[in-house]
Amino acid sequence: MRAVPIKPLKPWFQTIDDTGLALNWCEFFGNTQPVELDIGCGRGLFLFNAAVTTPGTNFLGLEIDYREGRRTATRLMKRDLKNARVIGGDCRTVLSKLIAPESVAAVHVYFPDPWWKKRHHKRRLFNDEFLLMLTRILQPGGLLHHWTDVADYFEMVLALMERHPQFARCAPPPEREADNDMDYHTSFERKKRKLGLPVYRGLWQRTAQVPDAQASAQQTSVD
Repeated sequence: MRAVPIKPLKPWFQTIDDTGLALNWCEFFGNTQPVELDIGCGRGLFLFNAAVTTPGTNFLGLEIDYREGRRTATRLMKRDLKNARVIGGDCRTVLSKLIAPESVAAVHVYFPDPWWKKRHHKRRLFNDEFLLMLTRILQPGGLLHHWTDVADYFEMVLALMERHPQFARCAPPPEREADNDMDYHTSFERKKRKLGLPVYRGLWQRTAQVPDAQASAQQTSVD
């Protein structure tokens, strides 16, 4: 049996290897609009709806599962959405190596893998290293959105964010009823809400505050 050829989806879907050594947002999207990231975009419901309803903002989905990423990109291509793209690969590589400092307006992280077993907790996305990456790429005043249906995961994130000097907690928008099956934030939210399960939502703003250690280093270099 011959292998089914993979349908070309550029520019809507690219791998990390396709992007070069760094992402230039003006070249990548063809405009100078603000950029928001959807980390772990999955089936792309948020990415698709956000691109349609907010045409003045560019949205980049990061998805380690190429199959899911390509499925999302196909939806974007069918609508010819020029303000949305997907990059397939490990988000940590994109965040740490490809994105310029303070060049992102918002980051969305919805329902990341909870890695249920205690011995696997070290694989969870949220940790000090991940927050350091977000601090680097987010503009001062930029927003971090995080939703999960796992209470202990949310408590862990709250504790992590509470001790971080460059994020201030904000009140998320109130939960609302969906008008239809496509009106949910993500497909995972739709599944949980229809089962009557709670969704825990957090919102933080990147401040302009410089940590004491960093401020001391800067002062020393000036002296």
